[in-house]
Amino acid sequence: MRKLGVAVVGVGKLGRRHAENLKRRIPEAQLVAVADIDGRVALQVATELEVEHSYNALDGLLERRDVQAIVIASPSKFHGELIQAAAKAGKHVFCEKPLALTLEQGDAALAAVNKAGVQLQIGFMRRFDPAYAAAKKRIEAGDIGDPIIFKSVGRDKHPPPRSFFENGVNGTIFSDAAIHDFDLARWMMGDEIVEVHTFAGLLACPELARLVDLDAGLVNLRFGRGGIGSVEAFRKASYGYDIRTEILGTKGALHIGYLHQTPVLLLTEAGVTYDVVDHWLERFSNAYQSELHEFVLSVLGGRPTWPAGEDGRAALAVAIAAENSYRQARPISISAQRRAAP
Repeated sequence: MRKLGVAVVGVGKLGRRHAENLKRRIPEAQLVAVADIDGRVALQVATELEVEHSYNALDGLLERRDVQAIVIASPSKFHGELIQAAAKAGKHVFCEKPLALTLEQGDAALAAVNKAGVQLQIGFMRRFDPAYAAAKKRIEAGDIGDPIIFKSVGRDKHPPPRSFFENGVNGTIFSDAAIHDFDLARWMMGDEIVEVHTFAGLLACPELARLVDLDAGLVNLRFGRGGIGSVEAFRKASYGYDIRTEILGTKGALHIGYLHQTPVLLLTEAGVTYDVVDHWLERFSNAYQSELHEFVLSVLGGRPTWPAGEDGRAALAVAIAAENSYRQARPISISAQRRAAP
């Protein structure tokens, strides 16, 4: 069996999961190396996964001829420059969201990919979740008619650790969390978001005030063909990891998502209880594996990867507009941030 040589850059929680999937669950992939700015972490992951090579910088990694593709799971600030470096070295790229933190960085990354003629896939894993994929097929089949209203809820059980917010290496609640919902909105509605109006605040996590971030956001959407929608993002739901979406059409509606971890109810004198999804790695475990498997198969098969870099740019444009809308306390049009397809 022909295998794709892959290296993972950034092996925190998500990067490690990608490395595990490549090593143990995707037979068409050969995990050649892992890299992290903290060389000790890279070495530990390499040792535990029985991977021969680990790095604390890109130079040696990108020179390897047995590495044909790079998986980028570093902090968001570095996504754009890492994509450029990998593309310049002739490597195909799977990059976690967001594409970059600015449109300028994103456009530079896409330009490098196009110039090198390599593949780029963005890590919007919800498209690969069985429930969301099935809902999309029903929309395409006309089961709910024309989609009119999109509603999505994204609630983390707890906020990320303090280190996530420090040093400016990650984005905001819009570019690092709600961006998944912005991508879903474009994909499931089959339409572009043309205007946003954001209401947000710091309500549950006052410690974030000095870190210049928010813990609650509600983004109202307007689509190009007249549809409307809303995206809710919340850092501290406490009760569980809660991801749900509803699409209302002219002939019916679709509800996607669940809170129960298992379909078991406990009924006692004290009341009725059930367990809930606790973490994003649990809720989208299959999706993380499926998206990376699709990337590997697409590169090996010489077919376009999906979601593409342009999907990453479009969602990033919405996230930036949502942030600007909150800061400026007004609706923001996204049309000015569009660009012609390459």
